[in-house]
Amino acid sequence: MSQPANDTASLPVELIAEIAECGFYPDLVTETAGMGVGAQTVLDHLVQHEATFAGHELHRHLTVLLRTERQLVICHVDEGESGRPEAMSTVECVALRAIDSVVVTRSLTDPEKATSLNEAWLTIVWGAAHRLDLGPAACDDPTCEADHGYAGVMAPDDITVRMSSQADGDNARRLVAFGLRLQGSVG
Repeated sequence: MSQPANDTASLPVELIAEIAECGFYPDLVTETAGMGVGAQTVLDHLVQHEATFAGHELHRHLTVLLRTERQLVICHVDEGESGRPEAMSTVECVALRAIDSVVVTRSLTDPEKATSLNEAWLTIVWGAAHRLDLGPAACDDPTCEADHGYAGVMAPDDITVRMSSQADGDNARRLVAFGLRLQGSVG
C-alpha cells in the first residue's frame, strides 16, 4: 500500500511553525495539510488546537483551514480514544464558488471598545451537512391524545470554529481576520 504524498513544499513556513507550536502530532497535521493543498499556493490559513476533557481523559483535536485561489481546504486531526497513541486525520476540499455563506460572530466584553473581543465564531456553509432537530408535534388542543408525528428544523451545519481570547489568546482575532478575508473571496 502506498503512503500519502508528502507534498508540504507549498505550505507557508509560518503555517508549519504554528502547527509545530501546538505540539499535537505536527508531522501528521503538516502531511494532512499538504495532501489537501497539493501544488496549490496557500493564500491564508487558520490553526485551532482544541482540548476537550471527558471525565479524567483529555482528547485533543486540531483544525487547519487553508484558503487557496480556488479552494477552502479543511484539515482535522483527532486523537484516538483507545488510551494508546493513535489519531484520525481528515482532509476536505471545498470549492470557494460552492460556499453559500461565511458568518463571523464576535462577543465583546466591553461594546464601547471594539478591542474587547471575548469570543469569536466562524461558520462556513456549503451544503455538505445539515443538522436535524426533531421533536414530537402537537396541536393546540390540550386534551388531544392523537399522535401528530414529528416536527423539526433542518439547518446547515458544515463547520463552525470557535475561539476565545481566554483559551486561544490572539487567535480569536486571527479567526475574525481569516473569516473576513474568506468572506471577501467567496461569491
